[in-house]
Amino acid sequence: MNDSHQEPWEPVRKVRTYEQVMAQIEKRITDGYLRPGDRLPSEREFSQLLGVSRPSLREALRVLQALGIVEVRTGGGPDGGSVFIGHPGSGFADLLRLQLALGHFSDTDVLQTRLALEVWVAAEAARHATPEDTDRMRAILDRMDDPELTAREFNRLDAEFHVVIAESAGNVLTAHLMGSLRTAIQRRMIDAYERLDDWRTTATTVRKEHRRILDAIERRDTDGAVTTVRAHITDFYADIYGIGNAAGSRTTP
Repeated sequence: MNDSHQEPWEPVRKVRTYEQVMAQIEKRITDGYLRPGDRLPSEREFSQLLGVSRPSLREALRVLQALGIVEVRTGGGPDGGSVFIGHPGSGFADLLRLQLALGHFSDTDVLQTRLALEVWVAAEAARHATPEDTDRMRAILDRMDDPELTAREFNRLDAEFHVVIAESAGNVLTAHLMGSLRTAIQRRMIDAYERLDDWRTTATTVRKEHRRILDAIERRDTDGAVTTVRAHITDFYADIYGIGNAAGSRTTP
């Protein structure tokens, strides 16, 4: 038999028991049989149904809990057991943060991703933001004007402002991606601010640019929102990290 034109044989992978449990659960999710709010059988019943040990079942549930897929509630009765979460969890942000910490993504990668995401978000926010959305943005910016803020708290509010813009765009997945990305890069952002000789000078510029972004969104100025957000992000990365292509693009306050 001539095997010269066939794909090479691959070693058979030994699958752990908990991985088989997860595979069954994942298939039922993707097939639509398990939905948010659904409850898995009790640990004892579930282990018997699957024919696996309770420790193997617990290991699978711990992984799904870490991924933000299920919530494992202690105790018996109607409130106990494992329930599928009805809202996006923090699993993606946690994984992305670790990947960034390990150096799998560069600051340039983050810059380009933020531009792709936030430019689109700004345009949609200018089209769809409600007065309630812009009130939330303005309240955040008012809090950012506090001269007593630390770099950490300023960065937290900065991230919150950008996430609210994403939420006002009306796309739940985009808003979750924005929130996850900002959570993942938070440590990098704080470190960058703290390395500056005078981070408050940079913060003053950031606040003014935020006000311009909000103004464009409120005026339904799609082009203005896009231009302002793009300059805001590229200039920040040029100033802080020395990357990007924004020389001279910042508008003088």
